[in-house]
Amino acid sequence: MKEHGEIVVIGIDHGYGNIKTASTCTPTGITAYDTEPIFSENILEYKGVYYRIGDTHKEFVDNKVSDEDYYLLTLMAIARELYTAHVHEATVHLAVGLPLTWIYRQKEDFRQYMLKNEYAEFKWNSELYKIHITGCSVYPQGYPAIIGKINDSLGLNLLADIGNGTMNLIFLNGKKPDEKRSFTEKLGVNQCVIAVRDAVSKEFQTTIDERVIQQVLRKNEADISEAYLEVIRNTAREYAAKVFTALREHEYNPDLMRLYIVGGGGCIIKNFGNYDTSRVTIIDDICATAKGYELLAYLSLNRKKECA
Repeated sequence: MKEHGEIVVIGIDHGYGNIKTASTCTPTGITAYDTEPIFSENILEYKGVYYRIGDTHKEFVDNKVSDEDYYLLTLMAIARELYTAHVHEATVHLAVGLPLTWIYRQKEDFRQYMLKNEYAEFKWNSELYKIHITGCSVYPQGYPAIIGKINDSLGLNLLADIGNGTMNLIFLNGKKPDEKRSFTEKLGVNQCVIAVRDAVSKEFQTTIDERVIQQVLRKNEADISEAYLEVIRNTAREYAAKVFTALREHEYNPDLMRLYIVGGGGCIIKNFGNYDTSRVTIIDDICATAKGYELLAYLSLNRKKECA
């Protein structure tokens, strides 16, 4: 969250697996209740309905305005970010993103979706929040996370944003995105999780909790037997190999360009991928894209103020 006069700029990365702000990360699962749930943790109360957020992940959809979920998740994300600053009332400018392959077709719809209620009152974990949303900036997803990390002297670069549902690719001429060379592959982290679950079921005739799988993918370890660990690790290596196969199919050549990886899938590549570490940069900060959105919007508001 950045303060711009009386306005606070809040960047939000609306992923399928997690929704991120500059300082928070929450799984996107959302379940509605007509009455207050017995366990009150992670509860959004809005317009008389209670929503438990964070137990699971949202399924992939190719249009984020197709239901109310991402709007409700946005309110939750705003509350979590304001809470870190001990603020419960604020005038907010949102900074969000979409894959570059979607942005020209869906940008205005997504912006209007974010702005559909100028004022909103809601409770998050029983605490009341009052917000006034005055604007929304929409940026290419993933790209803002690496702006400050690309050297101007370099030629061609490739950005791979590996989220839960998709992998979004953008070729960059130096720092400038090449609009004609951007692609979306349905090769997100969830595909790796599904493959691990299937491999464990086939090998051991049992199911495994997704939280255990995620632990191994993120840390390359978990408190389980070595036999299970090896199956998970082998499957993760196969997934990482598929990612690089997909990159090569889109003309990735490590000798001619540098690769930047952002998003939750970066940990899988880091732990299980086979690559030249001198030519590949993995951004470990899962909130990096939200921070990038926030910075770009803040700078844009500054420029407008200077020109006024």
